[in-house]
This record gives sequence, C-alpha cells and structure tokens, in this order.
Amino acid sequence: MSTVSCLFLLPLSTPNVIAKLTTHSDSRVEKVLVMTSDSRTLVGTMLSYDQMTNLVLSETIERVIRPPDDPEPSSEIPHGLYLIRGDNVVVVGLVDEELDDSISWLEVRGAVIGGVKHS
Repeated sequence: MSTVSCLFLLPLSTPNVIAKLTTHSDSRVEKVLVMTSDSRTLVGTMLSYDQMTNLVLSETIERVIRPPDDPEPSSEIPHGLYLIRGDNVVVVGLVDEELDDSISWLEVRGAVIGGVKHS
C-alpha cells in the first residue's frame, strides 16, 4: 500500500481558477509562491501552465529558510525563467506583494519543511 501526501490550495485542474490566478481584469500577471515535493519554496511570476499542472515562472527566486540553530543565514537564490513539472507541484498560492515586500526574508528563520515521501 502506498501513500502520497499532496495538498493543493487551489483546484489547479479547473481552468477558470488558473485563469483567475494568472490574470486579473487589468491583464497583469500574478506573482505566485510554489512549494514542490522536494520542499523547495519558489516565488515568481506565473507565465504559463497546462492541464498537467506544469508551470512556467519568470523572475523566479528560491527562498531557503534556515532553522534557528543553523549558523548560515537564510538566502534567496535567483533562477530567472523556471519550469516546474506538474508532478512536483504541491502547493500554489497568490503572493500578497505588499506584505511580501515588507518582510526581510534573509532574516527569517524557521523549521525545515519535509518533502513528500513516495513509497
């Protein structure tokens, strides 16, 4: 018996939800946060998607949040244009840009988020 733990904040298979996620009535593209099955946290501008939940992000940054006892500081790694395979997507959500800009991500500390175990 195999167990797969996946959580979708949004029903990504519904085209209307993805359309709302990527554009508003003023046709601007939205900034999203994606968590992957290997526990990466990626923030970028969603450019495209498909029915398999493959995502294309631009201006992508990977946020590496370190635990409180780690002497190394948290970091943000720029990746630019980034393709994420749909079977690696665990969570996708809109980013509140005003709130996101107010946080100094290099000073944030937190517990490590585990990956998804496939057995």
